[in-house]
Amino acid sequence: MDRPDWVVAQRWFRSKQRLVAYVSEFDRAPIPGAGGDALLLVLAVEYADGGPRDLYLAPAIDGREPTGGEGVWSALVEAIIGGANLAGSHGRFSCLPTAALPDVAGRDIGERRIGVEQSNTSVVLGERLILKLYRLLEPGINPEIEMSAFLTDAGFADTPPLLGSITYESGDAVSSAALLQAFVPSIGDAWAVVRGALRESAPSATALVERIGEVTGRMHAALASRPEDPAFPARVATEAETATWRASAEQQLAQAVTAVSGEAHSRLAALAPAITGRFADTFGSATGAARAARVHGDYHLGQLLARADGGFSVIDFEGEPARPLADRRRPSSPLRDVAGMLRSLDYAARTVESPGAPDAEAWLTDARSAFIGAYGGVGERETGLLAAFELEKACYEVRYEASNRPDWLWLPLAAVERLAAPGVA
Repeated sequence: MDRPDWVVAQRWFRSKQRLVAYVSEFDRAPIPGAGGDALLLVLAVEYADGGPRDLYLAPAIDGREPTGGEGVWSALVEAIIGGANLAGSHGRFSCLPTAALPDVAGRDIGERRIGVEQSNTSVVLGERLILKLYRLLEPGINPEIEMSAFLTDAGFADTPPLLGSITYESGDAVSSAALLQAFVPSIGDAWAVVRGALRESAPSATALVERIGEVTGRMHAALASRPEDPAFPARVATEAETATWRASAEQQLAQAVTAVSGEAHSRLAALAPAITGRFADTFGSATGAARAARVHGDYHLGQLLARADGGFSVIDFEGEPARPLADRRRPSSPLRDVAGMLRSLDYAARTVESPGAPDAEAWLTDARSAFIGAYGGVGERETGLLAAFELEKACYEVRYEASNRPDWLWLPLAAVERLAAPGVA
């Protein structure tokens, strides 16, 4: 880039809370076949606090960020098809195709950049492929690549198949740089489709939720299908794991309390002792009973595409981008995904404004039952654990809304109060 500090102003720049000392070019690798001066740049961001620097991936052509139509993205797909190695001055980019790629790849493909993402950049090519660039180069395999490869190999058909990837190697560090998947045509994500159905017909919306429950159950079954794989265990959770779950929940509660002020703070602070006790009892008794496996990790209605055939495809297995890669790759409770989806349904029902929309409470009772039933059910010993994960998620939502959408703070705050009420398990 003509100005490397351009990276700091981008939506996908992660460390907006840290004071940047300076940005410099760390590496560059030519992109063959793109025309012009097409490069994969690696920009190093140094911070005033003296902490570890970050490396960011920034494709460029003629000194600017490519949009679409310049051929840069298509050239990267060609590099993956050919298994190319793109050498830089400090490292190299290794392009790795999968066995599924030759069946869908082609040479004459257009480029359409998707402009809604915050942490990465995705480009649709020829309406058949989608290339996602991971802007922050974190050492280690991105869980989305790992999970997509596993699910593709396990035969889970309700996620886009993995077609290839790009890694960046510098010294001993190997980072995921890009993912190539089949593009799934859709009529929108499940958030838009379910909310649209709620405006017209409560039974139609419930039927959609039932299908989402079925897909979720199949996804978790596929992720648990090879327990001998050390990266994809399916077993009883250890005492250390349930202790970690408890610590995570308590941290979300503490952050929620400090994120709000005034009446909201008073309401949460009054509930905090009882919620802390609930977390201690629930997670303390989960050892020896709860299951642990790989999970989606950031599961909500926006993570499913509604296909024209009436089915759903699960996407974005990256997990919560703010968490370290190692944390996102750890086994967790599948109920964490279930809780995330139930909280998403709560948001959908309570934010639809239409004369034809059903009563939120009544519909949510039916929707929860439909989702959990289609998922395969939740055992009696798991009910309290699911409620604890929902409560943890609602605490996270309080913090998120306080920082980003204060007008929506009422929604998760009310959820915390409902879920914390005596007798809710």
